[in-house]
Amino acid sequence: MASHLFCGRVNLNILREAARKDLREFLDKCSGSKAIVWDEYLTGPFGLISQYSLLKEHEVEKMFTLKGGRIPSAAVKNIVFFVRPRLELMDIIAENVASEEKLHPREFHILFVPRRSLLCEQRLKEKGVLNSFTNIDEYILDLIPYDGDLLSMESESSFRECYLENDQTSLYHAAKGLMTLQALYGTIPQIFGKGECARHVANMMLRMKREFAGSHTQILPVFDTLLLLDRNVDLLTPLATQLTYEGLIDEIYGITNGYVKLPPEKFAQKKQGEGGKDLPTEPKKLQLNSAEELYAEIRDKNFNAVGAALSKKAKIISAAFEERHNAKTVGEIKQFVSQLPHMQAARGSLANHTSIAELIKDITTSEDFFDSLTVEQEFMTGVDTDKVSTYIEDCIAQKDPLIKILRLVCMQSVCNNGLKQKVLDYYKREILQTYGYKHILTLKNLEKVGLLKPQSTVRNNYPTIRKTLKLWMEDTNEQNPNDISYVYSGYAPLSVRLTQVLARPGWRSIEEVLKILPGPHFEERQQVPTGLHKKRQPGENRTTLVFFLGGVTYAEIAALRFLSHMEDSGTEYIIATTKLINGTSWVKSLMDNPEENFP
Repeated sequence: MASHLFCGRVNLNILREAARKDLREFLDKCSGSKAIVWDEYLTGPFGLISQYSLLKEHEVEKMFTLKGGRIPSAAVKNIVFFVRPRLELMDIIAENVASEEKLHPREFHILFVPRRSLLCEQRLKEKGVLNSFTNIDEYILDLIPYDGDLLSMESESSFRECYLENDQTSLYHAAKGLMTLQALYGTIPQIFGKGECARHVANMMLRMKREFAGSHTQILPVFDTLLLLDRNVDLLTPLATQLTYEGLIDEIYGITNGYVKLPPEKFAQKKQGEGGKDLPTEPKKLQLNSAEELYAEIRDKNFNAVGAALSKKAKIISAAFEERHNAKTVGEIKQFVSQLPHMQAARGSLANHTSIAELIKDITTSEDFFDSLTVEQEFMTGVDTDKVSTYIEDCIAQKDPLIKILRLVCMQSVCNNGLKQKVLDYYKREILQTYGYKHILTLKNLEKVGLLKPQSTVRNNYPTIRKTLKLWMEDTNEQNPNDISYVYSGYAPLSVRLTQVLARPGWRSIEEVLKILPGPHFEERQQVPTGLHKKRQPGENRTTLVFFLGGVTYAEIAALRFLSHMEDSGTEYIIATTKLINGTSWVKSLMDNPEENFP
């Protein structure tokens, strides 16, 4: 079921199995039949750890979503609540427990994910239901394996908490997650970092290491280096439109816990003679990970290279099916039949991805998409970043979605190291008058995190950073790329460039740029137990874990995979993050009433 977790340089299934073991142990504490009441946000992450079959083996008979009022009736001995430590959820649990106790006594249990909270327990006590719980426990789910080279904490508001609310809880969870990784995969000898949050996480890790000295198992280190990167070191990349296949799926439809929901009409299979049959109305839900051969092949390509890859695949599949005419002997027929399930799966996969590519192409070939992309690329190359953009003015006048406007205005501000006061005031006035004064708090939030700010007296450093790190590459080859800039058709993500330079020739070569970028940069070494030093074979690659604090985009992941596969790179990358993001979900997390933002 989790075959895609084995395929990378590091076997991430070890982490998944450890999480499954903890889950089984907790379920076995509650002996007898059970109903699980889920905090809806947790169902996706848990789906990546265990299937319903595992829960069923441990006497889970029913599952419900946490809602106010009464729990739906279920003839079970135990009711188990799986929840995040949120006060508002405690009120709903208290209501559930109170109404249930009046009807029939049961055993109640609560499992906090990822940590227990005294505040939440206090709230349950105030509501008079704390003593109704037989077990109150925590399930430490910090880093969830998403793919063979990808881990995420799926902490939905980590960037907002760290940079807006000054709440470092998610950084503590990141440090704990890294300690769990080291317990399973060995001590990481070298730590590099850039940014305030990176410094905090490194400090917490080193402190935890000292506190647990001697208690760690003796494991040969799998990772050579850990790189901790703050999202606010590179605010530009998430604002840009991702141009890889996977990035565009996420930009347009949103990928949640490895699944995407798509409009059903492209996936309806028309049979002969059923021309006017009703089309399905339910969205088509597809799982996206590298277990699917074709998806693994095309996910990180620039979208302009996907069509050619799909048509090449179609020819290969059709040739494979034609082989049946050449099968003459019983042995040959038998061999063809044994390959048939794999070939049919490949044909189904091709049909799905052709449909998705058609859906995306309808959008990427539109005039609106092209105009927006042109403006983004002008900002990134420093064209007219210091004056009001007529394109943004027109978008506001046409009342385009607010999130699109905010992404563009923030991008202009970041590429210009802040906007002139009168330009900033003009944008703010236009946005508030068009979309409503309720968004004044959102604008304040964007200013506070540094996405939208007035120009200070300090000169604009972005052109220096762009030139030194070669962030803009003319004539990027999208079909057969030779540089990471293909993921944004010209723009090389700053975060990934920093990672690339660290591997070779090292950060000392860009000391001046590192000083310009926000937050400290540092290097730490961790003592590896005697006898566990890795002896590298000639030609063997180093393994680096890159941890993005505050979120990472699929285009950045694609760029890191590209570096891993480069012949002379010498380094393979595993990616970890607090959250998988795109520009829309990221800006939305900083809004104060996001559900009202889409006119």
